[in-house]
Amino acid sequence: MEKVSFFDEIEKNKRNSVLLASSIFLVLMLLVYTMSLAIIPEFSIFIIAFSVVFVLIYIYSTYNYGDKIVLRATGAKEVKEDDRRCVHLFNAVDGLSIAAGIPRPKVYVIESEEMNAFATGKGPEHASIAVTTGLIKNLKRDELEGVIGHELSHIANYDIRFATLIAVMVGLIAILSNFLIRGMRFRTRGDEEERKIGFLILIGLILAIIAPIMVRLVQFAISRKREFLADASSAKLTRYPDGLASALEKIMKVNRGKMEVSEAVSHLFFVDPNKSPLDKLYATHPPIKERIKILRAM
Repeated sequence: MEKVSFFDEIEKNKRNSVLLASSIFLVLMLLVYTMSLAIIPEFSIFIIAFSVVFVLIYIYSTYNYGDKIVLRATGAKEVKEDDRRCVHLFNAVDGLSIAAGIPRPKVYVIESEEMNAFATGKGPEHASIAVTTGLIKNLKRDELEGVIGHELSHIANYDIRFATLIAVMVGLIAILSNFLIRGMRFRTRGDEEERKIGFLILIGLILAIIAPIMVRLVQFAISRKREFLADASSAKLTRYPDGLASALEKIMKVNRGKMEVSEAVSHLFFVDPNKSPLDKLYATHPPIKERIKILRAM
């Protein structure tokens, strides 16, 4: 793998977060503009002005509270150090947080027999890590440390800020696109005004269909690269890449991909929580066998 400076990756992720929010803002404005013309053109200016304010507030809220939305959406529950099930988990999080040079994140547990984990938040000072009960029960100490090291690496290099923004923005664009398409039913057909703006409305409908796909393609492309980088970072933290490789082997044999997690947040997880016939085409994670091969070669 190409050698990359961790500081360069951190700066790149910060820039990408700003670029993502800006590009999504523009797409949202185009959707809103088209929606106002298609449904109630008489009030389009007021709708656009209101929407600009709403979207800006939404982006700000996403930045500050997106992690809470993600944790709630996945059914994660915060646990404390006195929880007997999580003794080894807290030991791993404590030790590896020190090694990574970041504050210890809040720890959450998801009730699921599947083995998986994810990290979320807006930065190392405001981060959370969630693991499934299946992961805690089935992995040995060095394997658990490998997975925790992977998730802490996402926190340390600001992957979580970028990933959390994507997760919430994907949902918003999907909702607006669906609303635009449905709203067209309430517009009368054949009047002179509609013929004048028919082409623009057609463009808007096309945008409503392809916008969610465009955002997801960005999600797919970036997520796969980040997983490889986090694997390498975990090996650096634990000094034992075989632990993570062994964890991936167990997960590959045991997991059924039936966590029923929203596709908007699936890219946050350590491995894909939902198996689909389209995984080879639209996978947010690199193949597990490929990840194992690279780790075994370290």
